[in-house]
Amino acid sequence: MADDAAQSPSELAALRAAAAQAAAEAAEARAAAAQAALEAAEAAARSSEDPTGAEPSDTPADDASGEPDGHGTPEEAAPSGTGSAPEPAPEPEPEPGSAPDGAAVGAALEGYAAEVAAGYAYKGGTLALGALLEGEVGGEPAPRADVQVGFALSMLNRHGLVAGATGTGKTKTLQGMAEGLSAAGVPVFLADVKGDLSGLAVPGASSPAIVDRSASIGQDWTPTAFPVEVYSLGGLGTGVPIRTTVTDFGPLLLSKVLGLNETQESSLGLIFHWADAQGLALLDLKDLQSTIAYLTSDEGKGELKGIGGVSSATAGVILREIVALQAQGADVFFGDPAFETSDLLRTAPDGRGVISALELPAVQDRPALFSTFLMWLLADLFQELPEVGDVEKPRLVFFFDEAHLLFTGASKEFLQQVVQTVRLVRSKGVGVFFVTQSPKDVPADVLAQLGNRVQHALRAFTPDDAAALRAAVRTYPTSPYDLERLLQSLGTGEAVVTVLTEKGAPTPVAWTRVRAPRSSMDPAPASVLDGLVAASPSSARYGTPVDNESAFELLQVRVQEQAAARAAAEAAAAEAAAQEKAAKEAAKEAERAAKKEQAELEKMRAKLERDAAKSRSGSSGSSRSRSSSPLDSFLRSAGTQLGRELTRTIFGTRRR
Repeated sequence: MADDAAQSPSELAALRAAAAQAAAEAAEARAAAAQAALEAAEAAARSSEDPTGAEPSDTPADDASGEPDGHGTPEEAAPSGTGSAPEPAPEPEPEPGSAPDGAAVGAALEGYAAEVAAGYAYKGGTLALGALLEGEVGGEPAPRADVQVGFALSMLNRHGLVAGATGTGKTKTLQGMAEGLSAAGVPVFLADVKGDLSGLAVPGASSPAIVDRSASIGQDWTPTAFPVEVYSLGGLGTGVPIRTTVTDFGPLLLSKVLGLNETQESSLGLIFHWADAQGLALLDLKDLQSTIAYLTSDEGKGELKGIGGVSSATAGVILREIVALQAQGADVFFGDPAFETSDLLRTAPDGRGVISALELPAVQDRPALFSTFLMWLLADLFQELPEVGDVEKPRLVFFFDEAHLLFTGASKEFLQQVVQTVRLVRSKGVGVFFVTQSPKDVPADVLAQLGNRVQHALRAFTPDDAAALRAAVRTYPTSPYDLERLLQSLGTGEAVVTVLTEKGAPTPVAWTRVRAPRSSMDPAPASVLDGLVAASPSSARYGTPVDNESAFELLQVRVQEQAAARAAAEAAAAEAAAQEKAAKEAAKEAERAAKKEQAELEKMRAKLERDAAKSRSGSSGSSRSRSSSPLDSFLRSAGTQLGRELTRTIFGTRRR
């Protein structure tokens, strides 16, 4: 027995040398896989030597620890015994794309389990997700508690997808991931569309089923409540109100909410541009309405002519859609005080990350609104946060639930902005997980930015579904699974997982049983939510809406000033016109008077000439001295009289 014990160190050294050689000749991940495969093969060899399954003796030669831990070191798994038995070779890996059937699946995954264990062994922080499952597809799989599947915390800002048909457990997967991130000190934002996730604030209830499940997958399950901040859109429902201004929301996102076409979206962009150039703050919807009304009125219709203009028909459509949005109560989402997205990056006093849950049951019948609002939150985070590059753990993980609603009817420009935001927000330390029913719900350009995938069961009831299923299967790394069968056979709480290693390479595809949430899987009672809101420091900051001076008030003043100036100009013009008219009338009157005086003078002269002619014809026989004397006297008298008449006429003293 002493000799046996003496041989153990040499075997140990040989194994260490083999491990070092493997590490030198291959990549680190492959070396770890080889070590794990070696340990699994030795365990299988020991099991075949003792087919009775008897308990091992207490002698050092039989001191085997059973099936090795998938994360164990070669020293921990080194066998001891008599003699120097030949080193068993690792089982060969299955051919890429092969799909063993029936009971052969379990045997094939014996070696694959070691590869999975090595692929998910990270040096840095880990977000545990679940344990590997082995067994026949469609049967009762056996969990491997020693092979844990999870995420590298440092790679969560490479974004991800959680997908699965309704009822497959993706919401509880999201809940468990939020718990693990919070425990790791990472803040989380998630949208609670149906109110199911509010239970994060309440410890879970233990049951035999949960105890058995957690024990089978190696989960240390204890009921736990997590730090939760409850928000609501504009105060509709229970939660601290989240608002933003129309200016900050922007024309692209607002066009998505209003359901505008590309022409109307372009016109709305012109309106925003003009308001920004004029320094007019669009805080709420009435500010936008007053701006549109002004730009189509007599006072402002010329403002946009230089940059294309907005037709009255297009303006009418936009205004009608705004009224429809107000009729749904959505006007409370816009206004002051605007929410600061940096408030989402908070940790609790105990170091756990705060889970910000946006409660949406009150607006779940307005999907385009809340999905677009979530996109605004993400875009605002991108604008506000500084660059941090690669970090040991993300600053925030953002879960985008019901993601398909965001892309329904989206314009090309909108999709471009989404892709750009998702691509660049990684450098801000923010991870984004899209949660939806099928990968086909997310555009290909967005899917291309996602490095982590948790796929729950997919259904293929139609030819389109079958085509989508086959397309999804082709995007996975090669594995021994028949993924087309497996994805349709997954049970509730099971998923097919592949994520990124710390080196950025994809991990082996793993059939996984997901951990059970430690918080309540039922919605939190209303009293608990009310208490969270009342105790939140954000309530005092965002609880009461404020109507600050904005475009509505400023445009009212502008219209009044323009109306007053127009009235003054019209009065001045009227006065000038009246004066001009009076002057013209006076001139005409003077002209008429002068003509009348001239006519009278002409009439008098004609009379005198007739009288003189008569006098000359009647006194032809008289002497010149006698006849001329009365005529001369008369003419002198008439001349004097005419002079007096002319003088009075000139000075205006003539008697009528």
